[in-house]
Amino acid sequence: MLSLIEKIIFAIFIAVSVFLTYRGARRIVNQIASGQGKPDWSLAPKRLGAALVKYLFFTPVFRFRPLPSFLHAFIGWGFFVYLLVNLNELIFAFTHFNLLHNSGVPGNVYRFLAEFLSFALMFGMIGMSIRRYIFKPATLTTRDTTLLNPAARKGITVDSMIVTATFFTHTLTRVVGESFYLTRAGISDAWQPLTSAIANLWANMPEAQLLFNERLMFWISLGLVFAFLPYFAYSKHIHLFVAPLNFALKPERKSIGQLNYINLDDQSIEQFGAAKMKDLGWEQIMDAYACIQCFRCQEVCPAYNTGKILSPAALEINKRYHLKKGDTEAPMLNLISEEAVWACTSCGACVDICPVGNEPMRDILDIRRNLSMMESQFPKQLENAFKGIERNANPWNVPQSDRLKWADGLNVPTIERNPEPDILWWVGCAPATDARAQKTAQAFAKILNAAGVNFAVLGRNESCTGDPARRAGREDIFFAMASQNVEVLNEVKPKRIVATCPHCLHTIKNEYPAFGGNYEVIHHTQFINELVGAGKISLEVDKEQFTVTFHDPCYLGRHNKIFDAPREALNSTGALTIEMPRNSAKSFCCGAGGAQMWKEEEQGSARVNATRFAEAKSTGASTLAVGCPFCLAMMSDASKADGGEIQVKDVAEIVLERLKTNP
Repeated sequence: MLSLIEKIIFAIFIAVSVFLTYRGARRIVNQIASGQGKPDWSLAPKRLGAALVKYLFFTPVFRFRPLPSFLHAFIGWGFFVYLLVNLNELIFAFTHFNLLHNSGVPGNVYRFLAEFLSFALMFGMIGMSIRRYIFKPATLTTRDTTLLNPAARKGITVDSMIVTATFFTHTLTRVVGESFYLTRAGISDAWQPLTSAIANLWANMPEAQLLFNERLMFWISLGLVFAFLPYFAYSKHIHLFVAPLNFALKPERKSIGQLNYINLDDQSIEQFGAAKMKDLGWEQIMDAYACIQCFRCQEVCPAYNTGKILSPAALEINKRYHLKKGDTEAPMLNLISEEAVWACTSCGACVDICPVGNEPMRDILDIRRNLSMMESQFPKQLENAFKGIERNANPWNVPQSDRLKWADGLNVPTIERNPEPDILWWVGCAPATDARAQKTAQAFAKILNAAGVNFAVLGRNESCTGDPARRAGREDIFFAMASQNVEVLNEVKPKRIVATCPHCLHTIKNEYPAFGGNYEVIHHTQFINELVGAGKISLEVDKEQFTVTFHDPCYLGRHNKIFDAPREALNSTGALTIEMPRNSAKSFCCGAGGAQMWKEEEQGSARVNATRFAEAKSTGASTLAVGCPFCLAMMSDASKADGGEIQVKDVAEIVLERLKTNP
């Protein structure tokens, strides 16, 4: 199709574009490599299938915002097909061989997909443009109070305009160019009905004009692509190439909340946490390039939802805009305010919802590590919790001698009395020391005894797992508690551990293996289900039916994927369960995680626990069930503030009330 001189000029144009694109890509690779650690490339082959499904079918995208996700998929699928279409156009322009018009089934399917996705892509772009530029939803930006790079506030919109204009024009001119080709070749293609209809418009056009127009459309269409390629490295749409690397190469984690092991016995370590961007892991820097800048993480963040200045999306975007300037030395507190850092509940909602696998929560906890360990800079209310863990092995600072007082009058054997139990019950600090949470422990003890379970507790030998300290950045306290607890547990050699607190479950199950502690750990609602299923306990399901709504604890649900057990336990009591709008993996936080339990909540428009309680109240249920002592405390406080009409109970308490042989 192209003349010799055109081929030479276009080849030079391609070479310049590819060279500039290579420079941009090399720059990105170097910036990612400036982070800590190195990718484990052996992970990629094992994850190839799952990564391809996510990448090609946009399965993570469809979990949220269904209509925009549908439009995004059209654009994405159009992009994939156009990689092949554009290659075909180049081959045709230089060799006159047009794969697109080969006969047979492959050619027919190819032509149909090229046409369908051309128009689907343009439709998607129009729809997304109307949404962004006309409706302007608040979900596509952040509040003025949130720290966001000034260049980003305007730059995101401009970037989207450039990309939309480029690829809409590219697609339209390719379709029009194809219509000139069909007219010139005298073809009416049933597999390209819309393009053929457009071709009819040029039926009386001279062939020389048709050929000129076809060449012009080629130059505009493919010229735009190669003109845009060097810009790709600076556009947010580089996520199209970085996202699959995120899926394939992210370090293996036992859960979204598992933090990396730091050996504090290594005296050579001089830096804890992230003071500057270069202190982040390589994958955390890559997150900035994978980021779609869709603000979905912000939309599910409990802190942002209650008017606080934390936005996980703004953090990733700020990282990206500093990387645009080649700045990997940027102080992290230039990218996110200190107040925002301490507003995070470590609920994991941002990590769970991100369609490209980014982990802004991990950045925030790394910043906390630096502030707490290197600067001794943390909310002063946390001092009492830290001292309590260090002195009395619990953040409530209750004497260790009182650790088993909750069990007075109950048959709760210690490991000394029963050295070979089938179940080692890890009670947890809250159920052992907090007056309200103690009722959960007492209820579960009665259930165990009613079922005749051979169990034991550590009693005074049980200490805080270190979770509150770790989420607040105090790795030194966590390291001491983890080392001590693993030593105790390895001596006991438990067959199974049942934990009443999801935070204890998460830490022992997912983070203690790094310390040499590998155990089977389950939640008490899972064990209750086992007892019901095995006929070890019988429940009076014929009692007056009551309505209950279950609040998924973040560290039970999102962090450890335990959704069914608490609901099945409630159903076994005959309760009518009503789901809240946000439930299971999309559950809203109670506000206590991430060490928030021991500090004042940052300023906002509402309290996190009150916001969640209002959602529970809207279901009309008479009882709000929980499976975590932190959630129990936060929801109980919210219920009292609301007048106390809704009862807040742990699942174990509800099950105990329905036991046929209630001891």
